[in-house]
Amino acid sequence: MLNLLTKGILPISCITLASVNAVEGKEKPNIILILTDDMGFSDIGCYGGNFAPTPNLDKMAREGIRFTQYYSASPICSPSRVGILTGMAPASWNITSFLHEKAENRKCEQADFLSSSASSIARTIKTAGYTTGHFGKWHMGGGRDVDNAPGIKSYGFDEYSSTWESPDPDPLITASNWIWSDIDSVKRWNRTAYFVDKTLDFLTRHKDQPCYINLWPDDVHTPWVPSQERFGNYPNGPEEERKFRAVLDEYDRQMGRLLEGLKQLRIDDNTIVIFTSDNGPLPSFKGGRSGGYRGSKMSLYEGGTCMPFIVRWPGHVPSGKVDQQSVLSANDLFPTFCALAGAKMPTGFAFSGKDKSPVFLGKSSKESRTFYWEYGRNDKSFGFPKGLDRSPNLAIREGNWKLLINFDGTGVELYNLETDRKETTNLVSESPKLAEKLKTKLLAWRNSMPKLPSDSK
Repeated sequence: MLNLLTKGILPISCITLASVNAVEGKEKPNIILILTDDMGFSDIGCYGGNFAPTPNLDKMAREGIRFTQYYSASPICSPSRVGILTGMAPASWNITSFLHEKAENRKCEQADFLSSSASSIARTIKTAGYTTGHFGKWHMGGGRDVDNAPGIKSYGFDEYSSTWESPDPDPLITASNWIWSDIDSVKRWNRTAYFVDKTLDFLTRHKDQPCYINLWPDDVHTPWVPSQERFGNYPNGPEEERKFRAVLDEYDRQMGRLLEGLKQLRIDDNTIVIFTSDNGPLPSFKGGRSGGYRGSKMSLYEGGTCMPFIVRWPGHVPSGKVDQQSVLSANDLFPTFCALAGAKMPTGFAFSGKDKSPVFLGKSSKESRTFYWEYGRNDKSFGFPKGLDRSPNLAIREGNWKLLINFDGTGVELYNLETDRKETTNLVSESPKLAEKLKTKLLAWRNSMPKLPSDSK
């Protein structure tokens, strides 16, 4: 697989919801979900970033739709991923922080892994004839001292290659009991290339059926470990920022390889590529990585949950469009992908999202929606971030209004996102009735979430 690191190979093919539902017998689209790790809203050029050139991601945006109001399900990795895979609030499955050792999970009042009985995009989309692959970070169970997590195939994936934080780590990238090691066969700076290779190889071997792929690299998460060649291209500035710039540069290069690979495989116009991040950045370089929005990873302010989001599908999605109107959630991906694939939504689950395939295809939506977030069930295990980026532990957005509050009723903050996206002016005193209404809804939602079974504590 490493011999592909210097070559371009092709990715996926896709149709749209409209195409799939309207014309029976049409070839179904491939779907690739690229989930970047800890990428800030403005890391890349087309979102205002200037850390390193990102010509390939900028081109992806020019060839598709760039959204400015897409939200992750959580401001931290494990629950944000659970929100995508299940289409439900992560707390529905008792996951509210990053999954750790068993003792730390108990302190966080959460489960050790996502139940294999949970709803799963992969399992559902297979019913429509798709073959499924997961290449990259998992972090929904397994690793550290959690040795009883279900395998990745239990969630409906036919093939996988994953990192140390999973039940099935790939030995080529997990030679030691840690996130990365100097003795890994695939070096840290080649990991994204390795997962791109896996993705293209999977597509090559399954050209006779539609593919659904999670391409979830662990870049641009710390530790930033660039190659010496790439690092040398950034000689100025603090060392950590130079490392970040070099890693981002390489990450963009690999996204270019992915898109070129799709063309070489001749499936470019039958593949829908979705690009986003799991949560906000850390460090944020004084807000520079989050577009000036308040907050970072582990914060319910905009900088922790509002993510870059690009949808590309040549010939089906309008190119060069910037959608600043539609408000989307990670929970929408499950029903939207089902619609695009022609798969039936499973019953018996309390899904939080909606089918937004018309929005993905270019039809902006003015719909006023309600979203809920939680991060932090106690002060002991949820002590970060500090200062102005530290938010209350619950949030609701309804229309353009956003309210934050602690579960005990303290710390109420109300913002009008239409006029104050940076959340600088608390309007609770000006709009007390609205604040009370949103507070009541938010606390009712939080109280509806299941508690960790007593035998798990």
